[in-house]
Amino acid sequence: MEYNDQMKNRVKRIEGQLRGILKMMEEKSDCRDVITQMSAARTAIDRTMGLVVSSNLVECVQKSEENGEDTEELVQEAVNLLVKSR
Repeated sequence: MEYNDQMKNRVKRIEGQLRGILKMMEEKSDCRDVITQMSAARTAIDRTMGLVVSSNLVECVQKSEENGEDTEELVQEAVNLLVKSR
């Protein structure tokens, strides 16, 4: 699978968020503020994972249809990946 610039940029943003959280911890910021930022980072990771899985699924289904293969197993595998991530 090819990871496009949108996906890579999302991960870079998350990396920045995590660095910011670490800085907040080092500066002994309020717990609520740290948790808020951690929650935002987790949400960003979840959304990025969804984007990667869905993009991969689309690519795999297109290839399977071209080869006349059944796509049901691919869809189930993608759903399982998403479920495991939670």
